[in-house]
Amino acid sequence: MMFLVRNQVQQWKNHCRFSVNTMLSGHRFYKHLLSGRKCVSKNTKTSVSCSYSTEQNDTSPSIKQLSHARVIYAVAAALGHNKEAHPESSARVPAIVKALEKMELTPKFCGSDILELQNFNLASVDDIASVHAKAYVSGLEKAMDQASEQGLILIEGSGPTYATSTVAASKNQLDPPTAFALIRPPGHHAIPKGPMEFCVFGNVAIAARHAQRVHGLKRVFIIDFDVHHGNGTNDAFLDDPDIFFLSTHQDGSYPGTGKFDEIGIGAGEGATLNLPLPGGSGDTAMRTVFDEVIVPCAQRFKPDIILVSAGYDGHVLDPLASLQFTTGTYYMLASNIKQLAKDLCGGRCVFFLEGGYNLDSLSYSVADSFRAFLGEPSLAAEFDDPAILYEEPSTRVKQAIQRVKHIHSL
Repeated sequence: MMFLVRNQVQQWKNHCRFSVNTMLSGHRFYKHLLSGRKCVSKNTKTSVSCSYSTEQNDTSPSIKQLSHARVIYAVAAALGHNKEAHPESSARVPAIVKALEKMELTPKFCGSDILELQNFNLASVDDIASVHAKAYVSGLEKAMDQASEQGLILIEGSGPTYATSTVAASKNQLDPPTAFALIRPPGHHAIPKGPMEFCVFGNVAIAARHAQRVHGLKRVFIIDFDVHHGNGTNDAFLDDPDIFFLSTHQDGSYPGTGKFDEIGIGAGEGATLNLPLPGGSGDTAMRTVFDEVIVPCAQRFKPDIILVSAGYDGHVLDPLASLQFTTGTYYMLASNIKQLAKDLCGGRCVFFLEGGYNLDSLSYSVADSFRAFLGEPSLAAEFDDPAILYEEPSTRVKQAIQRVKHIHSL
């Protein structure tokens, strides 16, 4: 699940292991969803360390145990990947783990309903190069050597992306489990040729290719509800008719891509849908988008699996944008996407953590997403404060939705 990039020619220097924290919840998570191999359940507290194992663990859960789970998740916090005062900090995933514990959403409290996976396999260069240029991967190895000497280096081509010597790997039913990769750094901005804006490798993009190459899941539907456009994922599949990329994001936000007319090219024309929403869009806007855009697109595409770039930086409390989603918005998205996967592709659905930089809104929103996966009532009312919300730009939202529906004949 957690991908550790390794050079097939030489070992990483000394004890500096570079991990891609692209914990493919896709790569490995749906392997578990489909085959139930190599995973370990454990009661999680605030520990987030994970280790690689090449041997079958005798304590690995059986297929029966996996089939009883309603939520499967794994944690790869990359605690060694940290830059002081950077919004994409090492505190993000531990805050989520702490909230899950506090809200009793771990195996310790939920028993067999929730399963945490451990023991992740290494990814080969070929796995990563199914999306990213090999020259970039090999160049990043050199950057890791440099980081091991200097402590931390900037690898920005566009946006403040940084590297450390260890981006440490810390790791078909009636009601199938939904999987969530609690990972960092995020990945949806990483373009095929290099890193971009906090992102080193394209987690979801690599998962999509792995689904196709290894599991024969030909048609992959990707939903990206991060507040920023997932330009890296967008670019990776521009000409691929078998991977549908759908992004909702704040109009005019970083990186300025994701316009209505970006619909794919060549054979992939029409398999990319971008919906920039006006600043101030909130819960009502997203509910309408889901019903009028996401559902009909998915129904027409008929996916074999749904992958989700789950960015929580559209929350009204998040410092990096100006949408006004609430914890309840994310509960709705999690619940509805789970049902959509159940209706269309046997429940095969994997969420990947992308953005979210206010630790409180991030952790509570992810926890409420878990409650949605379990079919439990939302606790958003305990966290959301309606008094800080303002009127949504409903006319502009409606115009945006109508425009994208016209372009894509929805």
